[in-house]
Amino acid sequence: MVRSAAEPTGLCYVPSAGYDELVEADGRPRPVAEALWRQLVGLGPAGVADRQHAADGEIRAAGVSFGASAEGEQGDRPWPFDVIPRVVASSEWQRVETGLVQRLTALNRFVDDAYHAQMAVRDGVVPAELVAGAPNFRAECMGMDPPGDIWAHICGSDLVRAEDGTLYVLEDNLRVPSGASYLLENRLVSKHAFPELFRSYSVEPVDHYLARLGALLASLVPEVADPRMVVLTPGVYNSAYYEHAFLAQQLGVDLVEGADLVVADDARLYARTIGGLEPVDVVYRRVDDSFLDPEAFRRDSLVGVPGLLRAWRAGNVAVVNAPGTGVADDKSLYPYVGDLIRYYLAEEPLLPSVPTWRCADPEDRRFVLANLDALVVKPANESGGYGIVIGPRAGPEALEHVARRIEAHPAGWVAQPLLPLSTMPTLVDGAVVPRHVDLRPFTLLGPDGAYVTPGGLTRVARQAGSLIVNSSQGGGSKDTWVVDETVPDLAVRRQGAGPGAPLAAAPANGGRTPSAPAGPGGAPQRTDQ
Repeated sequence: MVRSAAEPTGLCYVPSAGYDELVEADGRPRPVAEALWRQLVGLGPAGVADRQHAADGEIRAAGVSFGASAEGEQGDRPWPFDVIPRVVASSEWQRVETGLVQRLTALNRFVDDAYHAQMAVRDGVVPAELVAGAPNFRAECMGMDPPGDIWAHICGSDLVRAEDGTLYVLEDNLRVPSGASYLLENRLVSKHAFPELFRSYSVEPVDHYLARLGALLASLVPEVADPRMVVLTPGVYNSAYYEHAFLAQQLGVDLVEGADLVVADDARLYARTIGGLEPVDVVYRRVDDSFLDPEAFRRDSLVGVPGLLRAWRAGNVAVVNAPGTGVADDKSLYPYVGDLIRYYLAEEPLLPSVPTWRCADPEDRRFVLANLDALVVKPANESGGYGIVIGPRAGPEALEHVARRIEAHPAGWVAQPLLPLSTMPTLVDGAVVPRHVDLRPFTLLGPDGAYVTPGGLTRVARQAGSLIVNSSQGGGSKDTWVVDETVPDLAVRRQGAGPGAPLAAAPANGGRTPSAPAGPGGAPQRTDQ
C-alpha cells in the first residue's frame, strides 16, 4: 500500500488509484502543492480538524447557506466547505482560461445563429432538431439582437480531470448558472483558516468577479449614465436564494421578485418603489425561461414578470442571461461543441468535451442501450445531478427502468463514459481521505471583453467512491487557488517551516471585525485583496 510522506507525523493519506490533485501516486506532493502539503503535515489531523471547526463556525455565523434535499432532508443548511484547498498552477490555468472564453464565444455565436439564419443547421454542423426542436428553443426570441449579439453573458462550466490528467468540459451551464457567491465565500473563509499560506503562495484573487460582473451589466446599456439594475429572484424558497441576496448586496442593486416589477403600456420595465414607479435598465435574472414571463411562456408562473419579454424585444431593458439561451444549454448539443468552435471561429478547441452519445440518434441509442451497465446516463435538460444513472453502480432493475424511459423518449436522454474523476485530500470524520472532485469556473462575456475567475468552485463528493458532487445532493466544496509556480514560497522558507512547524492560529472571530467598511445595506463589505 502506497502511503503519503506525511505518515511520520501522523497525517496518513493514501491517494486514490486514479489522479489525485495534490499528491502523486507515490505519496509525494505535486510540485505546485508542496508548500500546502508542508503546512498540512505540520498541523496533523487534529490541527486540520481545528481549522475546519473554525471555518464551519465562520460559515454559520455569516449565515452562508444553501437549500438542499440530501438524505431525505429538505431546507436550508450551512454551506458545506472543506478546509483543504485545491491548488492549480497558473501555467495550466492559462490554457483553461483561453479555452473557456473560446467555448463561450462559440456557444454565443450558435445561439445568435439559432434565432436568425440557422446557418449551422443549413451547413450540416448540427441536426435541425437541436435548434428549432430543442426543448429550450424559444420561438419568441427569433430575430432578436441583444447588445453585442451576446446572449449568454455568464457561464458556469463544469470541468473534470481524467486519470491521465486531461481536463474535460463535462457540462455548460448557461441559463441561470449558480455558485459564484460560494466561490467568493470559500476564498474569504480559506484566508481566515490559513492566513500563513496566503503569505507563502502567490494566489490569484477572485474578488474581481464582482467588479467585472457589475461592469458587464452596466455595459449593456451604454447610453444610460447611471443604469438601474436589479437581481430577479424566484424568492426565498429557491435553493440558491442566499446567492441571489449576496450578489444583489455586493453589487449594490435591488433584489426583487416578479411582483416588484411591472411592464407599463410604453413597454418599459419599472420597479415598484415607495416613491412610485422607477425605470429598470438591466435585469440579472435568476428565474428560468419557462417562468420568466407568464405573458410569453408559462401562464401559470407566479414568479415572473408579465410583459418582460415584450420590454426586452423593444430594446427597453437588458436581460442577463438573455431569454432563449437554453438552446445551447442542452446536453444533446455537447457532441457538436467542438465542431461549432471550428465552424464559427475557425479554431481548434482548446478544451475537449466529455464524449457524449445522443439517444435521439438511432445509432447512438443502440450503442447506449447495449452498454447501459458501462455508461453514465443523464436527462438532457436536468441540472443538479438529478436523474443520473451510473451504469456500473446501478442494479438490473434501475437499468431496465432507464432503458424503458430512453425507448419512450429518446430525445430526453444522453450518455457519457464513466470517468474516474480526480480526487483530493478531504477531511471526513477526522481523517484526511481521498474524495472525487470537479471544478466550476465562471466566465463573463460582454461587449467590453471576457473574464474568467482564476480557479473556481471545486465541488467534492463527501461519500467514499461517490461521483455526485452537487451541493443539492449532499456534496461539499473547496477553495481553489491558482498559483504562480515560478514564485518561491519565501515566507515559509524564511520561517524555517518544516513538517512539524507551528502555524498561526486562525482569528477567533473569523476576521469579520466590526470596523470592516460597510457595503450596500450596511453589511460588511467582504473582499479578497
